[in-house]
Amino acid sequence: MHHPGPPRFVATGDTVELAPRDPDPDPAATYEWRIVQAPVASTETLGDDPVEHFVPDAHGTYVVRLSAPDGEHDLTVRAFDEDRTPESATRTPDTGTSGSGGRSGSGFATTHRAGDSDADSRVSAGLGTGDVSGEGAGRPRLSLSASVEAGNVVVRADPEPNPRSDETRADLDVEFLLDDRDDLRWRDVGTEGLALVVPLEDLPERGRFHAVALGEHGYSVPAAIDISRREGQGDGESAVSERDDESPIEVTHPYHPPSWAEDSVIYEIYVRTFGDGEGGAFDEIADRLDYISALGVDVIWLTPVLQNDHAPHGYNVIDFFSIAEDLGTREDYERFVEAAHDHGIDVLFDLVCNHSARTHPYFKAAVSDPDSEYRDWYEWRTATEPETYFDWEHIANFDFTHLPVRRHLLDAVEEWAPLVDGFRCDMAWAVPNGFWREIHDELKERDPDFLLLDETIPYIADFQAGLFDEHFDSTTYAALRRVGRGDAPASDVLDAIEERGVAGFPEYAAFMLYAENHDETRYIVECGRQAAKAALGALFTLPGSPMVYAGQEFGQRGRRDDLAWEHADDDLRRHVERLAAARHDRPALGADASLERLDAEVRQGDADRVVAYRRSTDAGAVAVVLNFAEGPATVAVDVADGTDVVTGEDRATADAALTVDSVAVLPADE
Repeated sequence: MHHPGPPRFVATGDTVELAPRDPDPDPAATYEWRIVQAPVASTETLGDDPVEHFVPDAHGTYVVRLSAPDGEHDLTVRAFDEDRTPESATRTPDTGTSGSGGRSGSGFATTHRAGDSDADSRVSAGLGTGDVSGEGAGRPRLSLSASVEAGNVVVRADPEPNPRSDETRADLDVEFLLDDRDDLRWRDVGTEGLALVVPLEDLPERGRFHAVALGEHGYSVPAAIDISRREGQGDGESAVSERDDESPIEVTHPYHPPSWAEDSVIYEIYVRTFGDGEGGAFDEIADRLDYISALGVDVIWLTPVLQNDHAPHGYNVIDFFSIAEDLGTREDYERFVEAAHDHGIDVLFDLVCNHSARTHPYFKAAVSDPDSEYRDWYEWRTATEPETYFDWEHIANFDFTHLPVRRHLLDAVEEWAPLVDGFRCDMAWAVPNGFWREIHDELKERDPDFLLLDETIPYIADFQAGLFDEHFDSTTYAALRRVGRGDAPASDVLDAIEERGVAGFPEYAAFMLYAENHDETRYIVECGRQAAKAALGALFTLPGSPMVYAGQEFGQRGRRDDLAWEHADDDLRRHVERLAAARHDRPALGADASLERLDAEVRQGDADRVVAYRRSTDAGAVAVVLNFAEGPATVAVDVADGTDVVTGEDRATADAALTVDSVAVLPADE
């Protein structure tokens, strides 16, 4: 099916990439776009290319239609005034640009699409009472839920102001769109406060609902909810739960991360430097799976394993369908994945989509012959020089307006996804959003638990809206570096966590926490051993999936050198093992636990190098104290017990304080 996917929310002036999904490999296949509904003030037109870049020029609702080999498909685009462009540096439409401005409205609105008798009407109701003229800033946030009540499916919106905004929930609007792919029309939908109401008898086999919250400072990251009829169930009233076998519907949240990933400990392996050179790379890693499992690792991320131009990192791919010969065979790789699974460890495949190596046969043909069929596969700066990023002279950027490029990469995704548990998506910011959205939807249809982790620095809040499940938390990484060097107070770490909400990420967004990786100087080299232990404490006790870069656990100093197993710091390794065990054993350290700052009196030590916080769930709470200074600190903080749950040691002093070397995790139940 070539349908271009879910409806889009944008601001006027934003660019929307229009591309058919699952493009036909037949070069004779044709695709044409046209605008079939637009605001009266719009003069926008579309060209005749299979991939178009549509720029809404007026406030209102557009419907664009794709004529494809399998029929016609409509896509709704809701364009808000330019002054609704979200005030966020971590927002991107399909072009990756951002903007600012804002104004507030009131109430709740549904948007109707082509084919409805009341296609241009809007229904207003709800909580809004008028304009707000506050000084606060930031995108609102939104979550959706659904239930069956008195024979109706009720989809509820829960808007939330930005943490730094002076708006209230009552100041926020909510706007819904139905999914053009579903057999549901607005005439079948009613409203109830900030909710849509659909009689259960009118719900098609599948109904997808999309929404944003609107405030003075822009609109939220879009939210979505997917509701399907369940076979053999009646139309009775039931609370909706994925575990409720009596419910007549099944509800999924396609933009939420898979639950298994949020509390996983990730271990990155720079694949060519992990072993000792005595065997094939995959077998060497498999031989150390007992060691990796003992660390408390749940997920292994291997740097690229595909055939490349022999650069050690492997990101210059020359064959997207073959395992690199210097690493082993496909059978070796599959045997490693199976062995990891036998140890209860999932595997992430490092997916490169932005570019190929310049030694890729397609690029070599394109650069040597202007008439080559592969000339259109790449973006060109000059007749012989491809577009690329930074000073990366060994790669060439793909041109995603050329359908064979998309077909080729989608085929590669199909090749490797069945073998692994997720993709770490390289240079996610450099690939069109629509392409990632297609990959996301295709993979989730087959396996909702497949993980998509994006490498985007800085992170982008809109990437939570059906592109990726989890994000590199580069903001907390940078804070850990500043704190570790002594350039910022330890409280900056908590400021960084709070930035997620300020940037507009919804509450359900997931993040990977890291202090180093293969692109960065080792933390211990830049910040010292004591700060490195505290930083590891932060990774395992703050909200997010902790990531350890192979060698970090034993004090490796070379960023991409062969791992110095013979010089391992066993005390540091035990520190990681204990932190991972505490993370796994304590729900209060998990993804669902709340986070709040704690007042801490530093009686001895450097107060700027100490930070304390509380993590809690209904099942219990812990207090965490981090000390990034060289010497121990004596800290008075409210805890229930002075026994460190990481080490089992009693941290209490005679004067009701605690001794903290680098990290202490204490029971803090009410």
